[in-house]
Amino acid sequence: MSSAIEITSQNYQSEVVESDVPVLLDLWAAWCGPCRMVSPIVDEIAADYAGRIKVGKVDVDAEPSLAARFGVSSIPTLLVLQGGNIAATAVGARPKQALVDALRLEELAPAAA
Repeated sequence: MSSAIEITSQNYQSEVVESDVPVLLDLWAAWCGPCRMVSPIVDEIAADYAGRIKVGKVDVDAEPSLAARFGVSSIPTLLVLQGGNIAATAVGARPKQALVDALRLEELAPAAA
């Protein structure tokens, strides 16, 4: 099972910008109730899309510069990045399929043929 990695200012370039696969970033905070609701869904998505996407979590309290880089004003914010560029965004708690659809995961990380 694939699991999410912690993304920091120090590893952002190597883990996100230089990634060979799309990266799903979960921008969250420990005090955020909706973030705690979305976290297990993000973990399920990491397992479901293992090998097709990389999943990272950004604690906005610990990494305010990364939150500012993306203009995050509400959390949870989920972003799919390719080559460091935002390909899809979802804000707020949603059911798993709604997140998969909003983030265009089937389009951005298709299953191998």
